Amino acid sequence: MNNKYTLGMIGLGTMGRNLLLNMADNGFKVTGYDKDPKMLKKLEEDGKSHSLIGFDSLEDFIQSLELPRRIVLLVPAGAIVDSVIKELVPLLEKDDMIIDSGNSHFTDTSRRATELADQGIHFFGMGISGGEEGARFGPSMMPGGDKKAYEAVKPILEAVSAKVNGDPCVTYIGPGASGHFVKMVHNGIEYSMMQLLAETYDLLKNGLGYNNDQIYALFEKWNNGRLKSFLLEVTKDIFKVKDEKTGGFLLDYVKDEAKSKGTGKWTSQVSMDLQLPIPTINESVSARDLSKFKALRVSLSKSLPHEGIKIEDSSAFEILLEQALYFAMITSYAQGLHLLEQASVEFKYELNLKEISQIWRGGCIIRAELLEDIYQAYTKQPALPHLYADESIQQQLKDILPGTRAVVITAIQNGIAVPCFASALTYYDSLRTASSPLNLTQAQRDFFGAHTFERIDAEGIFHADWNSKNLD
Repeated sequence: MNNKYTLGMIGLGTMGRNLLLNMADNGFKVTGYDKDPKMLKKLEEDGKSHSLIGFDSLEDFIQSLELPRRIVLLVPAGAIVDSVIKELVPLLEKDDMIIDSGNSHFTDTSRRATELADQGIHFFGMGISGGEEGARFGPSMMPGGDKKAYEAVKPILEAVSAKVNGDPCVTYIGPGASGHFVKMVHNGIEYSMMQLLAETYDLLKNGLGYNNDQIYALFEKWNNGRLKSFLLEVTKDIFKVKDEKTGGFLLDYVKDEAKSKGTGKWTSQVSMDLQLPIPTINESVSARDLSKFKALRVSLSKSLPHEGIKIEDSSAFEILLEQALYFAMITSYAQGLHLLEQASVEFKYELNLKEISQIWRGGCIIRAELLEDIYQAYTKQPALPHLYADESIQQQLKDILPGTRAVVITAIQNGIAVPCFASALTYYDSLRTASSPLNLTQAQRDFFGAHTFERIDAEGIFHADWNSKNLD
């Protein structure tokens, strides 16, 4: 059995098992390890055609792998990753490699890479997107860190990844924890797009009075146009699912409290650290947090009621709403990519936004037709300072701006909360404003805290006596 398998997977849950089956489909000799006998049995059952087997002994698992060993971890992020690594290290040899494919925080990945490098073990973090189906039939993968380790598994990853126009949806992201950082931002964009679809649903249901069948039909129509995306595709199908218990639509019985695993919050936190605003993504994180105050919301809905005005011309509003959703989608990507650009400089990640947008076109949760336009924008101008700076994107934004304003105004008039739609519009207006009112903010800071200020007509740093100077 020694040196038989090309790669080994630790963690044979849904994602790990499906990724192994994908590798086996592509002709690679792979195996797995899991402490749970049920997971081992499931792997053997699902992988019967490839004679896939797993191990319940970590020592036997390690000895079954080719040298240098290629080991992928697909276990829950956090302390469990450190625990598994601690068990592994005494059994490994110099130049063996560990690939963490969970949703680890990028700072943990940086630490682990440094610690393992000191012991002669290659390590890199790799974000995987696409869920269960993606892992089985072709995910988008974002590996970053030890380039030597990546090269050793590159043929495997390219074979199992999703393909768009023949291009594999995987590429070397960059050094350090860049892979996990990019996946984290990917998830932040995902949060934003999900919230935008929720706000769209709210406007259709409570603004136009549409039922689930009508919303399904509209989403299906939109998904055949420029809004085509994985998230819209799965969202539309939700509106057709019936509840076995009641016979009604299952969605109508789902409690309106959204959970999260933290990646959206991490994206918001690091944006604050880097002083790079991503307000639409931040609002999507806040919306999930706000949803948890169900009892308070129910109470306040009674004491602070709002009589909305129903939207009369539904056909016209559908057109405007499609424009607003597309505008906000562009903005969500723009904010995420701008954050990646800033992080690349700050953390020396050497990120290639053209390649990142390329691998996001297929396999991942945020894949969308729009990403082809984004990919082309960065192909034309690799050093594009912001997605809004691309001429093609600019023209699209100009065309749909009036519709976006109309939707936000209508939502406010009807008392329907649209934090992501509104923040996307405000973000746009803020970025296109040459002279902002923040000169007042800086004057205030100097007034009460002597924080100084710069002038527009002279170089240098200045401080004024605001209490007495030049008073009328």
